[in-house]
Amino acid sequence: QVQLVESGGGLVQAGGSLRLSCAASGSIFSINAMGWYRQAPGKERELVATISSGGVTYYASSVKGRFTISRANANSTLYLQMNSLKPEDTGVYYCTGGRVTIPPDYWGQGTQVTVSS
Repeated sequence: QVQLVESGGGLVQAGGSLRLSCAASGSIFSINAMGWYRQAPGKERELVATISSGGVTYYASSVKGRFTISRANANSTLYLQMNSLKPEDTGVYYCTGGRVTIPPDYWGQGTQVTVSS
């Protein structure tokens, strides 16, 4: 089993930045790919970004150029640097991990990001 714990969420004004972190523990050797999803109020959960074991990244078109996903410490830590935040970026952000990019095998509990206009 793998445990994923997110941190770094909060309230920020539009145009500001936040850095989300995800700490992985347990059987992290089983993780090849990691990613971030988000869910806005009243909307379905959506994929934000992913990163493979080889460092290949993917970004949703809505965040490309503003968000950067990275990983460190032999897959034990995942980051999401979010710049130029917009009110539509508001939501609960979830860290994911698994054998493949999609679908993930493991989910964190989520961290709230609120962007005020």
